[in-house]
Amino acid sequence: MIYLDNAATTHPKPPAVYERVQHALAKVGASPGRGAYRLAREASSIVARARATVASLFNIRDPNQVVFTANATESINVVLKGWLRPGDRVLISAMEHNAVLRPLRSLARTGVQVEVVRCGTRGELDLEQLRSLLHPPPRLVVLVHASNVNGALQPIAEVARMCLEQHVPLFLDAAQTAGIQPIDVEAWQLGMLACSGHKGLFGPPGVGVLYIRPDLDVAPLLEGGTGSRSEEENQPDFRPDRYECGTLNLPGIAGLAAGVEFIEKVGLDAIRNHELELAKRIETGLEALPGVRILRPDERGTGVVSFIVADLHAGDLGHLLDAGFDIAVRTGLHCAPLAHKTLGTFPEGTVRVSPGFFTATEDIEAFLDALGALLSRRHPRH
Repeated sequence: MIYLDNAATTHPKPPAVYERVQHALAKVGASPGRGAYRLAREASSIVARARATVASLFNIRDPNQVVFTANATESINVVLKGWLRPGDRVLISAMEHNAVLRPLRSLARTGVQVEVVRCGTRGELDLEQLRSLLHPPPRLVVLVHASNVNGALQPIAEVARMCLEQHVPLFLDAAQTAGIQPIDVEAWQLGMLACSGHKGLFGPPGVGVLYIRPDLDVAPLLEGGTGSRSEEENQPDFRPDRYECGTLNLPGIAGLAAGVEFIEKVGLDAIRNHELELAKRIETGLEALPGVRILRPDERGTGVVSFIVADLHAGDLGHLLDAGFDIAVRTGLHCAPLAHKTLGTFPEGTVRVSPGFFTATEDIEAFLDALGALLSRRHPRH
């Protein structure tokens, strides 16, 4: 199969990721932070090294501020439900994912005021409207770093500066950009950061990352056993234990650390340049095909390319590519209906092609050839 759905989950992973996961399962096996015997100490050491590795990637000064969750969605829920209270205002962009929209819609029913900063038809944030809505200061600004629909990159450094001027925490959803775009928590003075482990960080599914600035008091989403202060009935108030309950996903965390180490070895620039070059080749090839409209961003942050074809449903096209050519692409709304409304592709959505670091130029050529063959026959829309 030619796999072109890396925006959902990167595949394949670097070989070291599989090796670390297997080692954690077969050779360690114990629960981190739950014992003083050798295997438990090794498990704890794996987690500690992973925190330091992730902290280095994002320039987080204290590794203990790195919290491991199940995924970016859990990280986002921790912040939104632990920081916002009835009567608070929160600003989001018109390009946000359902991981942000759905918990906020739930909170809106309790009295949280959600205001949407408009974006242009290419996904670019309206900075002037954001500036206006920052007066009076909201409780929180939530912003996706790059769209999972068309790769539109937002000007985080400028948004961060605007938020700092008003003493408003900026919560960055880096699910698409972590491991691809440089992210500097300290330079931007981010309030919070959430990302997936299984996308650009090359980790396995089931592990995510959360950062909360030390001066921000976000209530935990879950409470329970942490392996620390077990004599107390109250949740520990120090990090990362405050936010990490139950047995951690040791194989996932071990694999995530291997993925981040791979990024450090290869270099962010090399990974990003490769993906952007492939995206450019995809766009060039699509331009030559009849009836194709590409959803171009003003500034592309990832290799994601979305397009639609006149008189051919996106879902049908995705099925034809899979069934006839063994090519995997994503179709539909990509869990981001608000973004599709902004881009003018709601309710049908688009065909999304997302190459990764392990995607070869030959894979892109095969995709374009297959698409060209399909469009030459012009399957009608059902």
